[in-house]
Amino acid sequence: MNAGVGRLSVQLRSAELPIRSTCYGGDISPEIRIGRLNPAVQSIAVFALNPFEPGCSHTAWIIWNIEPRATIPEGIPKEGRVTHPLSALQGINDAGSIGYRGPCPRSGEMHRYLFKVYGLDAMLDLPPGAAKHQVIGAMKGHVLQFGDTIAIYG
Repeated sequence: MNAGVGRLSVQLRSAELPIRSTCYGGDISPEIRIGRLNPAVQSIAVFALNPFEPGCSHTAWIIWNIEPRATIPEGIPKEGRVTHPLSALQGINDAGSIGYRGPCPRSGEMHRYLFKVYGLDAMLDLPPGAAKHQVIGAMKGHVLQFGDTIAIYG
């Protein structure tokens, strides 16, 4: 990563995911606001992770080849190749499906989701439905900027 390019600012509408962004309300991907994008960024990739899942981190969403933009709208369809409300490709999450999967804590538990946003210097040459390790491998050497934010639900 080129340290001179600067860190992305990443924000959700609130620090707590709304019920609509959980398994209890439809698993609708949240809106993500991105600031301080460098003009050299050619595409954006996003990973949503539950880093506190027992045993290892749980990947809940992988989306890439998003054209540089200040807002990723909520409600991205659960399709490998997305054409509306933006153009992007999505991979297989750790639940074995394509698209965003929201937290589903049991009563009394709290889940945290880490949204990691990468500004890349290229579009990634990967097919829809790629696995997280394929996306990570394709991103190597292309990350210009990075930012993240955490949301909770419980």
